[in-house]
Amino acid sequence: MTSLRDLPRVVRSATARVLGTVWGRRALLTAAVVLVALTGTVLGTMLLAQTHIDVGPFRAEMSITPSVKGGTEVNIPPLGSLHLDSHDGPIHLKVNLGSLDQNRTEALIDDPTALTVTGKRAVDEVTAGVLRLGLRALGAALAGSMLLAALIFRDFRRVAWAGVTALAVTGGSLGLAVGTVRRDSIAEPRYEGLLVNAPAVVGDARRIADNYGRYADQLQQLVSNVSRIYTTVSSLPVYAPQADTTRILHVSDLHLNPSSWGLIRTVVKQWNIDAVVDTGDIVDWGSNPETSYVSAIGQIGVPYIYVRGNHDSTAIQAAVARQPNAKVLDNSVVTINGLTLAGIGDPEFTPDKSETPPAADGSVTSPLQVSGERLAATIRGATPPVNVALVHDPAMAQPLSGEVPLVLSGHKHRREVNMLPAPSPAPTPTTTPGAVTQSAAAAAGRTQPAMATRLMVQGSTGGAGLRGLEHEEPTPLTLSVLYFDEQHQLKAYDDIQLGGTGQSNVTVQRNVIGGPEPRTTATARSAATPSVSPSRR
Repeated sequence: MTSLRDLPRVVRSATARVLGTVWGRRALLTAAVVLVALTGTVLGTMLLAQTHIDVGPFRAEMSITPSVKGGTEVNIPPLGSLHLDSHDGPIHLKVNLGSLDQNRTEALIDDPTALTVTGKRAVDEVTAGVLRLGLRALGAALAGSMLLAALIFRDFRRVAWAGVTALAVTGGSLGLAVGTVRRDSIAEPRYEGLLVNAPAVVGDARRIADNYGRYADQLQQLVSNVSRIYTTVSSLPVYAPQADTTRILHVSDLHLNPSSWGLIRTVVKQWNIDAVVDTGDIVDWGSNPETSYVSAIGQIGVPYIYVRGNHDSTAIQAAVARQPNAKVLDNSVVTINGLTLAGIGDPEFTPDKSETPPAADGSVTSPLQVSGERLAATIRGATPPVNVALVHDPAMAQPLSGEVPLVLSGHKHRREVNMLPAPSPAPTPTTTPGAVTQSAAAAAGRTQPAMATRLMVQGSTGGAGLRGLEHEEPTPLTLSVLYFDEQHQLKAYDDIQLGGTGQSNVTVQRNVIGGPEPRTTATARSAATPSVSPSRR
């Protein structure tokens, strides 16, 4: 029996016997050729797979690098970069918009006809550039693998096999990228760079939504946007919203962070916001000294719609109400630019993280659900119909399912977007034969199916305050711009995220609302079923 001490010797002996056979040596040689070919392919692609093209007024550089996720990156120095989920596969396309011809740029802006022609031609220019780049990638992979194989093996046949392997790997990767191209990915770019540049680089949400599937139009718009940015000296342009577009800024859980106000004012100005919606927890403890924090609301310059969070006392709510541009919703309704919003404050005040006590029979009543049902009743009786409901805790949202198309909330300190489960039908009480109950009559008169309700949970615009420093990575500051059309329907939203305390990175993600979304398959709780409220922060 072989002991553990003899195991390395036994393994070496077995390996030597295998490699001593003809098949063993061939397998080892094949693996070496493949490894050298792959290494040469990667090196050749990174060093040589580059080309230059003219796109409108730009002299752009295109390159290919190995990648796990694929995708496309468009660098617009010094403004930032756009990241597109354009394709899958082990190839990442990078486009650097470098030098800009000032005369051509000014001519494009002054002559709308020239801009249209340039935008249409840009599609052909980019297509030709990508094809040329693909051929260069094949040549670079072939040259890199064969050169490396020649230096290592010094054998013609092995060099040839390395070249064939490189062509097969590179050609397969390019074919996978072409086969998985998503042309509509340009409608949902992710922007990274200076916050003030984001609206101009990403573009107007309505325009993107209306031209969602038109790749050429989106490319034309991108060229136009960047051209205008480069020719502006004093300030960067922001596309004016359409007359029938309403832009709402959703913030939540500021938690006494003073930097939140500067961030909110910047976004209000750069995105041409019509109103700010705050879904609560504006402070930490709800104490009287904290009331001075909300005085910055008056400096924002647009209506500020607020619902109380579980960290906000009635004194804080009253302080918000005293601000000249503020409107507190507590089971009430307000209309902004024709958009009707209804909201209710959090029924609990829990800065000490207390929980709802159980009743004498051991069941747990949920004041959150009760408040949600109160707001649902208010929405059903509102005229005109309510477009957006505001609550602090997502646990208050379920009674609003089917009553309103959109619910905004906060509390969780992380973003979530989902469709609420459909409301459960109310149980029909037992009646005498021939009798018709009020609920049955109402159900019989309802010919329209219940509307789908989208729940959008905001992260923390204040980075969770001091709580954001409890973990190794600080909690990011998040807020969202919501775009509503003339029918008061949500068309798109921009998720904005800034690094937490001590960080400076900025990310803007464009999200376009498509057709009706299917409901989740989760079963809704009956209104009569008691639910347990989680521990509240």
